[in-house]
Amino acid sequence: MNVLKPHLQATIWTLLRKGSSQREIARVTGIDRKTIRAYVQRFAEAEANSPGVATDLGEPTVPPRPPAAAAGSVSACEPHRTFIEAQLRLKRNATAIYQDLVDQYAFAGAYNSVKRFVARLKAREPEQFDRLEFAPGEEMQVDYGEGALTRVPGSQRYRRPRLFVATLRYSRRSFRRVVWKSSQRVWAELHEQAWRYFGGSTHYVVLDNLKEGVLKPDLYEPQLNQVYAETLKHYGVVADPARVRDPNRKGSVESAIGHTQATALKGRRFESLEEQNAFLEHWESKWAASRIHGSARRQVQAMFEEERAHLQPLPMLGMQYFDEGARTVCDDACVRVEHSSYAARPAPIGSKVLVRIYARRIEIRDLQTQELLRTHARAERPGTVVIPQEERVFNPSRETRRILAQARAIGPDASRLCELLFAAEGRVGQRKLWGIVSLASRYPRRLIDSACARALNDGVYSYGHVKAITEKLVAQALQALDVAPADANLTQQHELIRPAEEYAALFARAAAAPDPLHPRRSPEHDPQ
Repeated sequence: MNVLKPHLQATIWTLLRKGSSQREIARVTGIDRKTIRAYVQRFAEAEANSPGVATDLGEPTVPPRPPAAAAGSVSACEPHRTFIEAQLRLKRNATAIYQDLVDQYAFAGAYNSVKRFVARLKAREPEQFDRLEFAPGEEMQVDYGEGALTRVPGSQRYRRPRLFVATLRYSRRSFRRVVWKSSQRVWAELHEQAWRYFGGSTHYVVLDNLKEGVLKPDLYEPQLNQVYAETLKHYGVVADPARVRDPNRKGSVESAIGHTQATALKGRRFESLEEQNAFLEHWESKWAASRIHGSARRQVQAMFEEERAHLQPLPMLGMQYFDEGARTVCDDACVRVEHSSYAARPAPIGSKVLVRIYARRIEIRDLQTQELLRTHARAERPGTVVIPQEERVFNPSRETRRILAQARAIGPDASRLCELLFAAEGRVGQRKLWGIVSLASRYPRRLIDSACARALNDGVYSYGHVKAITEKLVAQALQALDVAPADANLTQQHELIRPAEEYAALFARAAAAPDPLHPRRSPEHDPQ
């Protein structure tokens, strides 16, 4: 209890004798109500121990009047409790309730009385949660947060990277990494790094419904992205996405992120991601792992040593990551991947298939069932055609006929070369045919036809060869124009050159003819 000066104690005692409430005394004197309450109790105890004896204030103590707002007193709003509770369920505030009480029930109390009564009714016990307990190696929780300010590579600017935290639920041992950008593949790679860091994987992983992990949130059948799902399958882990807007399901990792931001990274700056990751690993091993956990009352590292033996063993090979996307089977029975063609049979022409692109191979799967249809070694050079000879399609399609018609418009040699190319390669070679006929939009057709003739003589049936010859012929033609003599004498007499008199007669006759736009006027009447 605060010890007040004698004159303040006398003031409290005097006001109590006059029947003032504790609230009024606090308002007049500025003394806290808790201190006033303590002195009321002190005065009462002094009276009980020595009734009728003078106090140190110079006057006998008298039992003070119980304050108006003391415990056990009945509020003026108590008779209207049912009405007030009903209004609170309608989300109405104390002002509106007070006005209705005055209008409808002739309420004579003060607004502050209603305000205090409403505040007591609104007071609720804090929401309670059951703390879930898990066996060692059973669950890992993951989430993203914000890291410390880090210099952006190649600039003087700082910004916050994304902070990935994975926490083992039993021991609370954590793995932390910062990255600039996240994606489905980065999300899966961070999980793999965490399991390698811990020395094993857990049976379950709890995560948010972020797009890197969950494509379609659902309480019963959440849809994971395929890269993440394959990574979990490779390590024998089952994903357990938390309910939407329910972060308490993964409270351990939420607490770990807050602890990292407030203790390890607060007020720090780093020059690179590598520097921040090295600091986080040092901080985790030296400080976070050696701490005594608040609820478990045990050291985190000691609990992790117990849990380590219960983690699932890691596979010998790491996850083979891939990119995937839908592709259309072209009329040559192939799909285009990175400027190369791969056979897609038994998928029919015109259908959609799922293509997975690994580091060294290409997988073609059914778009609906994910069934594997074909596997090819990944081509190292763009423009490669990976299709067996027996699967090539040689019957001409409408596109083939359209290309051959354009080749015939260029010239006979171009038409012959395109027909031979189609006969040798089938529909797969239509891309070369398109390249040859598209040269007509940039170069003269007679030069393209001459280039095709040379290619036939050379025995090289290739779009690149035809293009190179065409460009060479164009360069030679331009060079011939540049070296032509500028002062060459013009021919004045030739059988194709008409005499100047004929041109003069033609001009005179045209001048005498009537104007076709104004038939009533002749040229000689036009104003000069």
